[in-house]
Parts: sequence; C-alpha cells; structure tokens
Amino acid sequence: MIMILWALLSAPVVGFGGGTVANVLIGLRWLHILAGITWVGLGYFFVLVGAPWQAELAPDARRVAAPLLMRKALWWFRWSSVFTVFFGLGLWMMEIGIDRRAAGASHSNIVWSFFLLWTLAFVVYMGILMAPVEFLHRGPVLAVLTAALVLGTACAFLHLNSYGWESNRVLSIGIGGGLGWFMMFNVWGVVWRCQKRLVQWTAEGTIPPQAARMMQLSALAAKTNAWLSLPMLFFMTVASHYPLFG
Repeated sequence: MIMILWALLSAPVVGFGGGTVANVLIGLRWLHILAGITWVGLGYFFVLVGAPWQAELAPDARRVAAPLLMRKALWWFRWSSVFTVFFGLGLWMMEIGIDRRAAGASHSNIVWSFFLLWTLAFVVYMGILMAPVEFLHRGPVLAVLTAALVLGTACAFLHLNSYGWESNRVLSIGIGGGLGWFMMFNVWGVVWRCQKRLVQWTAEGTIPPQAARMMQLSALAAKTNAWLSLPMLFFMTVASHYPLFG
C-alpha cells in the first residue's frame, strides 16, 4: 500500500500546483460531498427503510430497538446536514468572489438574497406545516404547495441576480444550495424536534396523545426533504456539467 501511494504521488502526471485557492476549493468540495452523502443517504434510509421497519415491529421490540437506532442515526443526520451546508457555503462564497473579480463587478445581491429568500421560504413552509388545517397536511397538497413555494423562491433569486456576471455555477449552486439551506432548517426545526420526543416516549413506553401529531409532522418533513433532494442534486450537478444559466 505504501509503495502504491508513493508511486501515485511521485508520478509526473500527479501534482498539487493549482495554488492555495484551488487546493482550498477541492478540499471544501470533497468535504461537502462527503457530508452530503451522509446526510442525504440517511434521509433516504429514514423514508424508505426506517419508517416501514418501525411500523412492522411489535411494541415491545420497538421500545428497545427503535431508540438505539434512532438516537445514533439522528445524531449523524442532523450534524451532517450542518456540515454539508456550511462546507458548501464556503465553497460557494469563494466561487462568487472569483466570478466578481473576473468580471470587475462592484455590486451583488446574491449573498443577501440567498439567505433572505430561502429562509423566508422555510418560514412560509413552517407556517403551512403548523397550521391547524388538516387539509394542508395531506401529502399531495403539501407537495404542491411546497413545490410552488420553492419554484417561486428560485425564480425570485434568479430575478434579483441577473447583472450578467453571475456564472452558471454560482446561480445553480444558489438554487441547489438554497434547497439545502431549506432542508437543513427542516431537519433541525421539524424532524429533530419531533423525533427526539418520539424516541424518548418510545423508550419510556408511554405514548401521549400528541405523539400522533409529532409522527405526522416528522413524516411529512422527512418526505419533503427526500423529494427536495432530487432538484437539489440536479442543480448541484448542473453547476459543473450543464450550462443551464447564462
């Protein structure tokens, strides 16, 4: 193994001469992808495997097995969301600086519009999710409303950032990363807040009446994130591999 590593590093075609900026960019990109795989993978696990598995368990088995699994899985789930988003933001900020300097641009709405619009989108989504109107909590209804919300937010973001210097990469990540920002809030604001109570109640063997509502909110939020991960991954791929904007 040592000889193979030495051969790779000493080969004439291998080099790390891209400079400090290039090395930081590739480091941030690698960490961002690593954390993102963990986050999105666990999200798919909860929706496709974890929830059906818990539903099939007998009550006594669920009381023992579910808390052991969920405590560990939720720890990785929520913290990988943070690292995914903040490594990605660091990478994106550097890309913005490179584009602005190359174009000689002196003004940009891109950073403040990103945080304002995508945070506001989540606040509206939370309002829908927490509204005491059961009709809004039906899966297809919430899906349509959420899709309209994120589509409108993406359009507003593009409208505010149409000065001409913004590259396809910067705009694509502004949308894909915005979905990630939205999803991170969903993890911490809904899924984690509900699941930590459900895990505690399951371990104690005392399920209060409000548990049903907590389970519904957690399931809706988890499914929302699972579906939003599809356009999120699309826009992150578009950033480097498809000239969608500009």
